[in-house]
Amino acid sequence: MIGELGTLYERFGRAAPAGTVLFREGEPGHDMYVIQAGRVELLRRVKDRESVLAVLPPGEFFGEMAILNNRPRSATAVVVEDARLLVIGPRTFEAMIRGSAEIAVRMIKKLAGRLEQGNQQIETLLLRDANHRVVHVLRKVAESLGRQSDGGVYIPISLGELAGRVGLQDHEVAEVLERLAQAKLIMMVDPEHALEGEEQSGYVIPEVGRLQDFLEFLEMKERFGQSG
Repeated sequence: MIGELGTLYERFGRAAPAGTVLFREGEPGHDMYVIQAGRVELLRRVKDRESVLAVLPPGEFFGEMAILNNRPRSATAVVVEDARLLVIGPRTFEAMIRGSAEIAVRMIKKLAGRLEQGNQQIETLLLRDANHRVVHVLRKVAESLGRQSDGGVYIPISLGELAGRVGLQDHEVAEVLERLAQAKLIMMVDPEHALEGEEQSGYVIPEVGRLQDFLEFLEMKERFGQSG
């Protein structure tokens, strides 16, 4: 998508330093954004806390629903890494869709992917306990976003983003991750010791299949209880 929009950055580009709040949940919205460089975090308030929905990298777009359905913002968008953005208003958006079938098809595919991700998140939230939720999401992210490394499959996801996806507090997720690390099912990677070529923290899963085995173990344990 960036390739087709490159010439528009001269007219509609905007630089946004880390910490910039682009919009807040509940506010009226009139623009959508495409990330040329940097990263943007999307957050939604659940009960008394803000949960991280996603951390979007270059090439992603967001805020389009305010244009499509003229409803208030469904999330808060915060720049977490100095960014350069393309800011698109309703008229420019309509002209782009009408003028380029390729852009329209790519946007439809992106929206379909987000719908699938939303369905997966609902599936996750229906799981019974923290262990199930965290392991389930780690396995899904490894399959969809994981990259091979020397130690296994690297997934670039922060504690906050993971907590947002599973609908739990950060400390609850941290406890599960610590148990998984002790069982050698995952290895934690902090920014100071990130893998070569990576710029953020995340996790390395030595064998994704073992996470599935662990899920099955949890289900058997819940069904039959602990012996003795």
